[in-house]
Amino acid sequence: MDIMLFHSAYGLRPAVREAAGRLRAAGHEVRTPDLFGGRTFDTVEEGVECSDALGKDELLKRAVLAAAPYSERGLVYAGFSLGASVAQTLALGDVRARGLLLLHGTSDLAPDARVDGLPVQLHVAEPDPFETDDWLSAWYLQMGRAGADVEVYRYAGAGHLYTDPGLPDYDEEAAEATWRVALGFLEGL
Repeated sequence: MDIMLFHSAYGLRPAVREAAGRLRAAGHEVRTPDLFGGRTFDTVEEGVECSDALGKDELLKRAVLAAAPYSERGLVYAGFSLGASVAQTLALGDVRARGLLLLHGTSDLAPDARVDGLPVQLHVAEPDPFETDDWLSAWYLQMGRAGADVEVYRYAGAGHLYTDPGLPDYDEEAAEATWRVALGFLEGL
C-alpha cells in the first residue's frame, strides 16, 4: 500500500519517521512530507503558531504538491493530529484514495463532501481536549453521510499524541494497541 503520512503541529519529529519505519516493515511504501520546511517544535503552542502563520491554504498546497506525484496509484492518506486533518481533507478530495488513517485528529467536512465507501479508521484518546465527545459524534455522523465507512477507536486515559514516545502524552500500551489495529486495517485494504 502507498501511504502519505503527515506530521503533527510538532513537525516532522523522530516519532513520525519511526511510524513510517513501522509501516515500511509491514510492507508498505510510505512518504512523510515535511509541511514545515524542516522546522520542529518542543511545544504544541509553537507548532500551532507556525501552522497558523503558514495558513491552512499553504499547508494544504504543500500537502497536495507532495501527494500529487503518487495519487495515480491510489494513496492511503494518514496523519497525526494536525496531519490527520490534512490527510482527511486530501482523502476526501481524491477519488482514487484507497483509505484514510487518522491518528489523534479529524477535520471539518465540506458540506458537499462525498466518498463512495472510503475506509476510514480513527484512533483518539478518551478524553481528548482537541477531539471532544460532541465533536467526534458530529464528525462520525458527517463522515457517514458523506459515504465513508468509519471505525473509531478510543483509548481511555491516554494523552492527545499518545503514540509519540518523545512527548509527555506517550502511552506505550495505547500506542501498541493502535499500531496493531492500524496495521490490520491497512492489510485489509
